[in-house]
Amino acid sequence: MSIPPPPGPHQPQGPYQPPRPGQPQYPQYQQAPYGQQPPPYPSPYQPWGQGYGPYPAQAPVNGLAIASLVLGLLCCLPGVGLVLGVVALVQIRRRSERGTAMAVTGSVFSAIGLGLLVLMLATGGAADFWQGVKEGASGRSSLSLSTGDCFDTSDHALDDDLVGDVTPVACDDGHDGEVFATYRLGGGYPGEDAVGDSAGDRCYGLEDTYVLDVWAVPDDVAVYYFTPTRDSWADGDRDVVCVFGSATRGGRLTDSYRQGPEAYSADQLAYLKAAHVLNAALDTAPDSEYVEDDLSGNKAWAARMATALGKQTAMLRAHRWGADAKQPVASLVDDLDKARAEWSKAAQAPDVDTFFTHYDKAYKLIDPHRTVTVRDALGLTAVPPAYEDGSGGAGDGSGSGGSGSGVEV
Repeated sequence: MSIPPPPGPHQPQGPYQPPRPGQPQYPQYQQAPYGQQPPPYPSPYQPWGQGYGPYPAQAPVNGLAIASLVLGLLCCLPGVGLVLGVVALVQIRRRSERGTAMAVTGSVFSAIGLGLLVLMLATGGAADFWQGVKEGASGRSSLSLSTGDCFDTSDHALDDDLVGDVTPVACDDGHDGEVFATYRLGGGYPGEDAVGDSAGDRCYGLEDTYVLDVWAVPDDVAVYYFTPTRDSWADGDRDVVCVFGSATRGGRLTDSYRQGPEAYSADQLAYLKAAHVLNAALDTAPDSEYVEDDLSGNKAWAARMATALGKQTAMLRAHRWGADAKQPVASLVDDLDKARAEWSKAAQAPDVDTFFTHYDKAYKLIDPHRTVTVRDALGLTAVPPAYEDGSGGAGDGSGSGGSGSGVEV
């Protein structure tokens, strides 16, 4: 007789009994009365014993690291930004805070800004920057000057190494300077010395485009010129500004020296226009100090002088002069004809000695003192201007009194 095995976990523990009528087929699922919740559904899986909790809280961001980053990126107070960045790194390490990247970035940018600040202070860049700020605030600088403008400088001096901001004033009031000409340079920056030499020659030659009779400019008035610096050249500045100013440092001008044709008679205008032709040629002399250094250049200049004298004498002969000026002008024309012949011979000179022989004769024939009689007859200023070396210059008023001075802007 066999004995059945004990019931397993998936076997019924007794013989199968069919349900009775009205009894559910699966008694383990009991129906709950109306209005009550049914019993829970049995499951072989046990519920998870621990619910989901919140994530662990993150460490706070160091406030000094944020401040260092802001100061470093804005390049303001770079020294403060660098100190805050270093302190922030120490605090972050000790407190286990966040913000290391911000502290490092702020420190690096602050260090760069601090280095640039030290460099600007050492090279004078900070002063230039402040000068630019003041010019921007005032809206006026020497670069904005035009012909006919009268102005004051910040320290009332035109012979400083650098002139920046200016204040426009009325020309009939006291003023530091009066612009009588401007012109524009071309090409690449030729260097400070070359720009200054060019400005000196051109400005003196442009005087009689503003003042028809440069002899009328007082001896205590000097010619100054503002030229571009290397830095301003890189920004597009090419303008040279020619200025009248006092020959005495700190001196002031009291009136405008601008002269229009309406201030002169027909005879006076005819004479001054003819004199301008010679003056313009005189201003084209070579830059070489000695003729032997540039004989060909000086010979070319002598040729220009001869041409200018030919044009000047033609203009003087063509005008119908008044009775008082007719004879003095005729005598002057004879001297100018002789000078023209000497300049022509100098232009053809085979050597330096021959050039000097004719050059000396030509220069004496155009001495400004020879024009005093004509000027007196015409009612013009008859006193030659005093020049830097104490003597009168060649030609008829090729420059005003006082020494010139160049200023970079």
